[in-house]
Amino acid sequence: MCYILCYYEYVIINKIFAKIIHNTRLSRLRNDIGIDLGTANILVYMKGLGIVINEPSVVAVNNKTERVVAVGLEAKNMLGRTPQHIRTVRPIVDGVISDYEVTEEMLSYLINKANNMQNKMLRPRVVIGIPCEITNVETRAVYDAATAAGASEVYIIEEPIAAAIGAGLPIHDAEGVMIVDIGGGTTDIAVLSLGGTVKSRSIKLAGDKLNNDIIGFIKEEYKMSIGEKTAERIKMTIGSAMPVGDISEAVIKGRDLVSGLPKEITLSDNDIRGAMYQTISYIVDAIREVIESTPPEILTDVMKNGMTLTGGGSLIKGLDTLLEMHLKLPVKIADNPLTSVVIGCGIILDDISRYQSLVIDTENAAILR
Repeated sequence: MCYILCYYEYVIINKIFAKIIHNTRLSRLRNDIGIDLGTANILVYMKGLGIVINEPSVVAVNNKTERVVAVGLEAKNMLGRTPQHIRTVRPIVDGVISDYEVTEEMLSYLINKANNMQNKMLRPRVVIGIPCEITNVETRAVYDAATAAGASEVYIIEEPIAAAIGAGLPIHDAEGVMIVDIGGGTTDIAVLSLGGTVKSRSIKLAGDKLNNDIIGFIKEEYKMSIGEKTAERIKMTIGSAMPVGDISEAVIKGRDLVSGLPKEITLSDNDIRGAMYQTISYIVDAIREVIESTPPEILTDVMKNGMTLTGGGSLIKGLDTLLEMHLKLPVKIADNPLTSVVIGCGIILDDISRYQSLVIDTENAAILR
């Protein structure tokens, strides 16, 4: 009997070691890649190297041949400057795919660029962050685009969960934590505990909407037209959610809508704060709704641990103070707000089995939890 047990133990141990060796060999031949599929930027994390790509989510397409001319930063530099036969496209709108073929081309470019950095032979495994509460069809579109772009395995994770992991929040503990990810197309709000989502909400109001608010304000008040890049620059330089310090101003150049000629105006932070007020109010109300629907025990934890902000929108001056004032919770900005999601994807890549309940392999399934 003892010999039989020893034999079976020997077989089991051999199988375990064989699996470890097999996985180790595969990892040497294959890159593991984490992708933050953002509306404004796409970030790529490579296991062992960290963040290797940070490119705008913009693609330039030739209208005559329908072929991709440029991707990322090169394409963004073409915005507003392209001839008639070339158009610039944002294939990710409000956090979801708006142009499947262009998204596939963009992912293929990014995956191949990352894969060629270490010249691995096998196709990579990919973890992709997506907004919470998107439909199963939209989720499947992300999976299909990544597979068609060259990924061998595709794992999907909701962005607020990835952001919480990337920000170092203890999501597996019995205490509740709250994360708010204000990106380019969506604001994702989630309360997490014991490795799962207690309450979550995603709204399509974020950085791009704030840019449009600024464009609309200048058009309405000053009869002047400006582009997206100018609006983004204004938002980041003098934009604020509430008064902070002395009044700051910026000189803005654009096109006069009456004469059609160049025009120059001076704007203050009060002007931009007024332009962004309504959208910021909607974001505050959405966060409040999630808090109000959170179970009391978890809410007690959130009141103690506070709320963590990530995403580019979290860098708007005074936003954390405004949220503290309106929601009566401590608010802090993550140490790495612009990269929390992709860092979280990278942490998951290091130990997919630990996060299996959060990261779902959609190779054979179109429906997520």
